[in-house]
Amino acid sequence: GANGWRGCARAGLNIPSFCFIGNAEMAARVSGNVKIRPRLANDDVEPLQQAVEYFTTVKERTPSNGNLHLDTIEGIAFERGLPPDVIESLLDVVMSARLVDRFNTRLLKCLIPASVVPECAVTNAISWMCTRKPSINVQVLFIRWLLTVFDLLDSKKQLHSLYGIIFFYLQNDKLCPYICHLLYLLTKKENVKRFRVKKLIDLQAKMGMQSNLMALILLYKIHAPEYVSLTCPRQLKNLQVSRSFWKKAIERVQKNGCRQLSGTPELVNITEPPMRKRKKKMHRELIPVVSSAPHLTELSGSLMQSTSFPLEQLATFSQLLDNFDRIEFPAQMGSLLRSPLLLHYINWVKDDTALLRLDFWLAQTLQEEFADCSGDSLQKEKEFIEFLNIIIRTQEFLQEGFSCCEDFAFKSLSLYDSSWCSSQILALLTRISPSTDVISFYFDPLMKLFFTSSIYFKCSVIESLTSLLMKWLTWHSVCVADLDRDIPNVLQSPQNVSLSGLVNSVSELVEFTARISVVALQMEAYSSLLLHFILNFYETVSDMYLKYSLPLVILPPAGIIYPALLSLESVNLNQLCHIMYRYRTNLTALKSLDLSTNVQIGLKVNRKTFQQYNAFMKTAVSCLWTSRNFEQDIHPMGIGIEYNLLAQTKVPDSLSSFTLVNHPALMGHAINFTQKGWPNGKKRLHAIQGKIWNWYVKYLYNQGLDGLKHFLESCIHTVSTSEH
Repeated sequence: GANGWRGCARAGLNIPSFCFIGNAEMAARVSGNVKIRPRLANDDVEPLQQAVEYFTTVKERTPSNGNLHLDTIEGIAFERGLPPDVIESLLDVVMSARLVDRFNTRLLKCLIPASVVPECAVTNAISWMCTRKPSINVQVLFIRWLLTVFDLLDSKKQLHSLYGIIFFYLQNDKLCPYICHLLYLLTKKENVKRFRVKKLIDLQAKMGMQSNLMALILLYKIHAPEYVSLTCPRQLKNLQVSRSFWKKAIERVQKNGCRQLSGTPELVNITEPPMRKRKKKMHRELIPVVSSAPHLTELSGSLMQSTSFPLEQLATFSQLLDNFDRIEFPAQMGSLLRSPLLLHYINWVKDDTALLRLDFWLAQTLQEEFADCSGDSLQKEKEFIEFLNIIIRTQEFLQEGFSCCEDFAFKSLSLYDSSWCSSQILALLTRISPSTDVISFYFDPLMKLFFTSSIYFKCSVIESLTSLLMKWLTWHSVCVADLDRDIPNVLQSPQNVSLSGLVNSVSELVEFTARISVVALQMEAYSSLLLHFILNFYETVSDMYLKYSLPLVILPPAGIIYPALLSLESVNLNQLCHIMYRYRTNLTALKSLDLSTNVQIGLKVNRKTFQQYNAFMKTAVSCLWTSRNFEQDIHPMGIGIEYNLLAQTKVPDSLSSFTLVNHPALMGHAINFTQKGWPNGKKRLHAIQGKIWNWYVKYLYNQGLDGLKHFLESCIHTVSTSEH
C-alpha cells in the first residue's frame, strides 16, 4: 500500500530510491481522491475545499485558474491557518512538481499550520525529493519550512527512520546548511556511524569552518568521541540561524485566536508592543511549554503503556525519582528553562548532548527574538531583562555557562551602553570560560564602558570580575581535589583548559582588574565605596593557593595598597590588613615547599614577589606601630618624605600621624576609647602610651577589626625585634 515503505523505514531497513518513486506517485494519486474536511469557519470551508481540490486534480503544468484559488488559500492560511489534512494535500502538490515553481513557492509560503503538522506529509515530501522532481529552490524552501514547524509535528518517529536519506542531501551545497540544522535536531547516539563522520569531515575540509556543519560535527563528537579526531571549537561564532517568515505568520494566526495543539510552544512576536493583558506572561510564551512528543501524549492515559514518562505529568520530585529511567528530554529543549525538576534531571545525568541542544535553542532565541532589541522600547527591555534573568538563574543552578551567552555578552559589550541591561550583561560575563582570547574579546570593550560610566557601574564591574575569578578558582580546586582522590573529573572544562592555561587566564584577569582599578580610583577621587569593591577582589586573589590550590601569588599594585593604607574608613584599613595577612600565610606555605614540589605544581612565584611583600609589610607596620612611616618607605609611589621637608611643614609630631591612635580611620575609635576610660576628660590621645597603649590595642581588637589583629599579631614581633 501507499504506506508500505513507511513500515520498512520504521523497522530500520534501507529503502532504495526507486521505491520512493512509485510510492510517491501513488500517494499523489491517492491524495487526489481524498475528501478534504478542513476544520475552519463554515464560510471558509467550501472555498478552501474547491481550491484544494483544484490543485490536487489539476493536470501537470496547467495552472489556468491557479491565481484565483491560490489567493483563496493564502487569505485563509494567513488569517486562520490551515488544518493538518489540507497541509498534507498541498505539500504533496508542491513536492510533486505538477505546477510551475512560481505556484509551488507561493503554496509553500502559505502552509501555515493552525494546530499541528502531520508527519506523513513530511515523509511523503521527502520521498518526492528522492524522485528529483522538485527543483532545488523548492527543496531548500521545503527544508526551511520543516525547520520552522519542526516542533509542531504530531510525531517524529518516521522522520527519525529517514535519517540516512536526509543525511544523503548534505552533498548539495545549497541544502547543506539547512540539512545540517535538521540533522542536528534529529541526531541520536545510534545515528552516529563511522562512514557519516568521515563524510562530515570531508565536507568540512571542502567547505571550511561552516557554523552549522561544525555544530553537527561537535554533536557527533559528543556522542562518539572515538570517531571524531577533529578539534572542534567550543564557541561557534555567528551561528547561521534561518530567519523564517512562517514564524511571523504563525504568530499572527495565534494572535487571531486560532487553537494551538496542547503542549506545543507558542511563538510570540516581541517586535511589536503586545497587549496589556499579556505583558506579565510574555516570558512564559517565549519559553515553550514542557511536553512530551505528541505521539506519546496520544497514547492511553495509563503510564504502563508507554516506555517514556509523559513530561506533562511530572509535578513532584518523588515522580522524578520513581520514573528516572523513563524520562526523555523534550524536542523543544527551551522548555527546560521553566521546569526545575527537569533541570535537576539534566544536572544529574550530565548529558552533553542535552546541554548542547539547549545551547543551540538559546542561540536561536537570542538571535531571532532579541537581535533588534536595542533598549528603545521600555516593554522590549522588560521582556529582555526577564528572559535574561531566567537564563542567569539556569546557569547558576547548573553551575555551567552557555557558549551562546558568552557570544551574546561579547556583542552586547560592543554595541550597547552601560545603562541598558547592565546587571544582566555583567551576570553573563561571570560565566565566561578561561581562554587566551578573554582579554581581547571581553575585557577590552568592557574597559571602554568602565571608564565612561558612573562609579556605581564601576563597582558592578569589579564585583562581576570578582565573581568570575571565584568561579574559575572554584572549578580548579574541585578538579585538583578529584585528582588527589583518583576520582574521574566530572567537571571537565568545556575547553579542557590546562593548568598553565588557567594560570595565564587568571593572571590576565588579575592584571586587568588592577590596571582599571588604579585608574578608576584616581578618576573617582579615591572613593571609599569603589575601594571597598576593589579590596573584595583582592581578598580572593590573596588566598588563591591555600583556598583554591592554584600555585600563583599576585600582589596588588602600589596604587591600591597606599590608598587603602591611608584610607579614611576603618573598614577599608581592616580589609587591607586582612589581605596582607592572607598573603603572608600563602607565601609562607609556598616557601616551605621543596624544589621538586614547586616544579610539580608549576609554582608561579619568584624572589621578587617576596621582596615586594616585605616592603609593603614594613611600610604598613611603620605607619601603624613604629611611627617611622615617612623615613623607611622607599617605594617610588610610596609615602617616604625627607626629614627636612617634614620639618618645613611645621606639622607637630608628624611622624606619628598614621599610628593606631592618630590614623584618620582609627581616630574615632581612639577618641571613644578615652571617653569611655576617662569620662572626666583627663586623658588625651597623646596619653595613649605604655600600658594604656596595650589596653587600646585590645580595645581595637574587640571592635571587630579582626584583619588588623591578625596582621599585627603575625608580623609585629618580627619587625620589633629587627628594629631593636
